[in-house]
Amino acid sequence: MVTRNDVARKAGVSVAVVSYVMNNKNNVKPETRQKVLKAMEDLHYMPNPTARSLKTQKTNQLAVLVNYLGNPFEAGILLHLEEEARAWGFSLVFQSYRHDRDEALKQLAVDGIILLGQSLREETLRFFARRNTPIVSITKPTNAESAHPVPYVDIDWLESYGKVVRLLIAHGHDDIVFMTHGDENSALHHRTEAFCLAIAEQGLSEHQLHLLYGGGRYENARQCINEIAETGRFPYTAIQCANDLMAIGVLSALKEHGIGVPGQVSLVGSENILMTSETEPAIASIHFPRAEAAKQALILLNQLLQSGDKAIGSIILEGSWVQRGSIKHLPNDLHE
Repeated sequence: MVTRNDVARKAGVSVAVVSYVMNNKNNVKPETRQKVLKAMEDLHYMPNPTARSLKTQKTNQLAVLVNYLGNPFEAGILLHLEEEARAWGFSLVFQSYRHDRDEALKQLAVDGIILLGQSLREETLRFFARRNTPIVSITKPTNAESAHPVPYVDIDWLESYGKVVRLLIAHGHDDIVFMTHGDENSALHHRTEAFCLAIAEQGLSEHQLHLLYGGGRYENARQCINEIAETGRFPYTAIQCANDLMAIGVLSALKEHGIGVPGQVSLVGSENILMTSETEPAIASIHFPRAEAAKQALILLNQLLQSGDKAIGSIILEGSWVQRGSIKHLPNDLHE
């Protein structure tokens, strides 16, 4: 039977270092950690999870709460999270989330929880705080500044949407549509707030901002636009969507009704999933760095596990603009 001593010899490190890696201690250099993990893989070393759990009171499992597995944006994040978690010695448990079923989360027996922008109830956050189960989020929850704040990794949506609004104004649009989920508990609600602020900062009134509700999904967004177009008059010339799935649904409905993009309507998505580059025309979007977000979320969570410091701050990554055919190009677009 392969032992820790065998792993240590194979990796050229001490048994203590092997233990540090297995227990996710942060005092091991990344290259040394990878060397130990490679030795464990080569030797097919399988530690006894039950024995380790009894000794350390840790499961080495993390729960990831998923909004909609059919969303390629979330699926991409999950793939990156799984890769990063493996490097830290964690396995992941995926669970679909509904706001009205928060109570069921208390059955989770995991070392930490990763949200995808969900806003957990205050009582649920309090429960996990008492149990010393750290929580981090990829994208900002609506209640991130609650009595039990959740550190998060996100981009600056206000800055990103501000650039889009300036671009749309430069194109002559002054009545701008924002398509969002429609539920204040949705993971997209923070983006809605950011876009409304961006509109105000550019001097447009609330009467020049129109909100449409596409439920965060392709089919809902498509139905929403169909219902408007079927009236015989489509009143909007610029649509920003809170995620790319809705933007693709909007494009499909517009094409079905013969409404030209970008000739009659400028269309912008958020996230830059692969599908936005494959539509006709391809959809301009705000790029969200999914791989880096997954990496930083695991770093945050591990810091919380090691230190218990509840004051660890959030991380704001840089979003970027992806110019494509769904919006006309102007000289120096978004580079002012």
